[in-house]
Amino acid sequence: MPILAFLRDNAPWLTAGVLLTFLSSFGQTFFISIFAGHIREVFDLSHGQWGGIYTLGTTASALVMVWAGGLTDHFRVRVLAPIILVLLGFACFSMALNPVWWGLILVIFALRFTGQGMTSHIAVVAMSRWFIASRGKALSVATLGFAVGEALLPLGFVSLMAIYDWRLLWGAAALIAILGIPLVLLLLRQERTPQSWAQADQSLGMEGRHWTRHQTITHFLFWFMIPALLGPSAFVTAFFFHQVHFAEIKAVEHVELVAMFPIYTVVSILAMMASGWALDRFGTPRLIPFMQIPMIAAFVIFAVAETPLAVLMGFLFMGLTTGFNTTLPNAFWAEFYGTGRLGSIKAMAAAVMVFGSAIGPGITGLGIDLGLGLETQYMLVAIYFVFTTIMMMIGVARARPLLALSP
Repeated sequence: MPILAFLRDNAPWLTAGVLLTFLSSFGQTFFISIFAGHIREVFDLSHGQWGGIYTLGTTASALVMVWAGGLTDHFRVRVLAPIILVLLGFACFSMALNPVWWGLILVIFALRFTGQGMTSHIAVVAMSRWFIASRGKALSVATLGFAVGEALLPLGFVSLMAIYDWRLLWGAAALIAILGIPLVLLLLRQERTPQSWAQADQSLGMEGRHWTRHQTITHFLFWFMIPALLGPSAFVTAFFFHQVHFAEIKAVEHVELVAMFPIYTVVSILAMMASGWALDRFGTPRLIPFMQIPMIAAFVIFAVAETPLAVLMGFLFMGLTTGFNTTLPNAFWAEFYGTGRLGSIKAMAAAVMVFGSAIGPGITGLGIDLGLGLETQYMLVAIYFVFTTIMMMIGVARARPLLALSP
């Protein structure tokens, strides 16, 4: 189907996906981290202590996601999404009103679970289930919300912090999340398919069947993918989490660093759209093993960069993998394990990624406190992505023959 016709015919559902992924921004690290300096100052926290709080709250959200993510197999998007957005609004208000350091653990848990976890999970599961032949295009369009959030919110809110108190801005974030509810209900007055439940027999996985969650976690491919699931969420999260400190060691103004985010976002959007097109044309198995190679270059550049231009080059390479990572893994679960229990299976993957985003800031923050500089850490991160690439190549090569057994 031509892209313009695809967008026209599916506009309400795709727009709902974009809206949900955009609203998930308020629970994403790239947004929370712009307030890191104020939070550490108000509550008198070191880099390691703030990273530890973030790790505890995010880890708790990952554990809850294993259960809660499966709700997408039982409830329609138009029922589940408004409930989660109400909770996301309350989480934002909690950050604005929280008076004590230990309350940050609960606030981070609420933001990460409702924002990064459930809001984005609902969107990508819906796209993977609603669309089959055009799954790649649907995911690349719907996940534009992530890119829009990354491009607009950090720069906008950092600029507003020069005028308004940072707590007041969290109140504004809460209102935006709540205002998204009537829009979601309007867009999804009728969901794309009447059978949008887990029982819908739409897309089979390996061996021509729908895999259960238990079967998935006992299958070798799942474990070969674990390092790749952890990597971007852990270390891209860590990069944005420590952006204030990174700007300091690179002698770059924070606002100058944040001004690079839109360029990074444009690259990620282009990579996302290209991967969506390539996904529908070539399939996941041919593409996914190579998606993290640009991340190797990105973190090597971040480690050795001495000028703002060099830092920008790192963003360009990181944007490539960020774009690929938005579409390819989400399509991977549907293609290899089927859509029958996609919510439960994707919930496990989401929990792994959320856990990665929990340990990334904690590990790197502790490293900073112990004297292991970010530049040294980023060289080690680059080596880690070499490892994840090798693991994906081996795992996917072993699993591809099982796809041939599908009818």
